[in-house]
Amino acid sequence: MPLSNWKAFVLNHCSSLAQWALPASCVLCGTGAAQDNFCAPCKAALPHLCRARCEVCALPLTSGTLCGACLKQPPAYDKVCVQHAYAFPLDALIRAYKYGGDLALAHVLADQMPGAAAPAVDALIPMPLAHARLRERGFNQALELARVIGRRLGVPILADACRKVVDTAPQAALPWSQRARNVRGVFVCDAELGGLRVAVVDDVMTTGATLNELARNLKRAGALHVSGWMLARTLPAI
Repeated sequence: MPLSNWKAFVLNHCSSLAQWALPASCVLCGTGAAQDNFCAPCKAALPHLCRARCEVCALPLTSGTLCGACLKQPPAYDKVCVQHAYAFPLDALIRAYKYGGDLALAHVLADQMPGAAAPAVDALIPMPLAHARLRERGFNQALELARVIGRRLGVPILADACRKVVDTAPQAALPWSQRARNVRGVFVCDAELGGLRVAVVDDVMTTGATLNELARNLKRAGALHVSGWMLARTLPAI
């Protein structure tokens, strides 16, 4: 196991023991009346996406089955499976997990991902992190989510199938119009994926530029179908 992943491994086991030993409480408000990690009011407050959304990129629609962008220029990925918008209060949990290093939230957040509700796949591929970002953060948030989902569904995880070989500026810091250019050519796929249906696991999808670039490489490696299993989808400002 790479040295950078030992921290995540140990903390994951410690958090699992703590969850087993301590009484359940809501991860958002801290009350002791939680079921499935949330009290009833906080669970109701989670930002669920509407049912009417693009069949490919999951953006909300007022009519039809595909958004204008996917009709005009179909992405390399085939489908995005996501249940929530990136909005309060879910965004606070994601930030605590991703930037605060609260790895105990991996199990909580994985519960909010499509998982068994998504189409069957042959393997999960966590969104790769560049080495510098991995050293800085100490863990890959997508890999930890994939581990939880993979164990639950019995689906193998191809953690080393792809690498991010360029340490780009964070997508969240860039205007939407610059994000596709920022991730161009940053991934390398080392695996042979001939005929496999794979799901890319990640925490947040904004424009879909990163998923699109990785999906392009996965299909070059032979993947038959590439879906994105996301925790949350950023919605464009109205």
